[in-house]
Amino acid sequence: MSETVELFFEKSALKAADKEHRRKILFNIGKYNAAVINGKTQYADLELAKMRAKNTKWKAIDNLDKYLIEFESNFTNNGGTVIWAETADEAIQEIYKIAEACGAKQVVKSKSMATEEIHLNKALEKKGIESVETDLGEYIQQLDGEAPYHIVTPAMHKSKEDVAKVFHEHLGTPLDYTPEQLTLVARAKLREKYMTADIGVTGSNFILADTGSVLVLENEGNARLSTSLPKIHIAIVGIEKVLPSINDLALFLPLLSTYGTGQKITVYNTIFSGPRRSGEVDGPEKMYVILLDNGRTALLNRPEQREALYCIRCGSCLNACPVYKSIGGHAYGTTYSGPIGSVITPHFQGMEAFKHLSNASSLCGNCTEVCPMRINLHELLLLNRRDAVKANLSGSAEKTGWLAWKIGMSKRSFMNMGSSGLRNFVMKKYFKNTWGKYHDVPKFPKKSFNQLMKEKHKS
Repeated sequence: MSETVELFFEKSALKAADKEHRRKILFNIGKYNAAVINGKTQYADLELAKMRAKNTKWKAIDNLDKYLIEFESNFTNNGGTVIWAETADEAIQEIYKIAEACGAKQVVKSKSMATEEIHLNKALEKKGIESVETDLGEYIQQLDGEAPYHIVTPAMHKSKEDVAKVFHEHLGTPLDYTPEQLTLVARAKLREKYMTADIGVTGSNFILADTGSVLVLENEGNARLSTSLPKIHIAIVGIEKVLPSINDLALFLPLLSTYGTGQKITVYNTIFSGPRRSGEVDGPEKMYVILLDNGRTALLNRPEQREALYCIRCGSCLNACPVYKSIGGHAYGTTYSGPIGSVITPHFQGMEAFKHLSNASSLCGNCTEVCPMRINLHELLLLNRRDAVKANLSGSAEKTGWLAWKIGMSKRSFMNMGSSGLRNFVMKKYFKNTWGKYHDVPKFPKKSFNQLMKEKHKS
């Protein structure tokens, strides 16, 4: 068993049995669900909007080469610089070059899953460059030394008491501070960082091919401060984030805000079209966009599964998933957790190391039901399982188990073989440390339903 699998089982077993963790998650997800219901009321025909959005992303992904080149051309004409990075390491090396050229000592960073994907904070730390998260949730997680727990709400698993404890331990604030007081403390600390930072780093929700622009959505204003005050702005963007036209935003902005946070529209919607121009009073002197592949073209090369690239990172599938709500975001051991993470991670980081994530699903289909892009997530999980079997990545114990099940289920007589005592002995012996660890091991009755029916008809 690989290290990633062992860690997954270890962490998921602990969290599934942690009632306090489940209480916090269900409380926070419950608030999210109520907000989303309200957000959906702005639509006269929600399903039509979802269908149009999926068709637009289908067009963008199936013509990805064309739209990325168009974006590069237009963004370059706007005065910006586009850098192509095939791997996470290539992206990091390019950022090192930019930082060294300007002698950077400090970076402020707005919320970005792409930067988490390449582990930017750790990479900058190795070079002696301070990287500060400016999104409040990400800031809390950085203080606590944890990765984001959720795609949209990084500190979803923490209560207000947990946050107060983190601030007390790292910033010296009183334990009885209210959320409002803690927010003011964070604001004061971060304002100092904005003023002294050399580089501002963001991700991007969408990049717009026809205008050569980068769109960043947020609710706190931290991304605007991170890009307005430092002399350099670096946007790290997955290549799948492209939209054909700025006109598509009328469809995508309310859809993402509705499913991401339950809002009708995000508070700050900023379009960056290059560095500061003549006559403009703020903004960076230089702007770079790093187009990150990091396994995305491998997924693009699979026509049956490339629709996973339609994802707009709203997080709705995580909030709907019974597995995620039981084991939490950190148990997955990946940047992207929940159903979408289980689908894309094996393609981004290797099927052999992460094939187990596609089995961490009940296949209830709730993730597919709530996805605003109508991605068939539960079917993609099945395709990942198929690919793992085709690649001969199943262990001998798994193969033997499925072979025994196949033989046992092939004939009714095989299913009736053995006394109930023998079958109960097998259940206790082989399932006591798995299923039996937290549940009563099932007991077989003396006679099967098939046998009882035969006796009934004979009589």
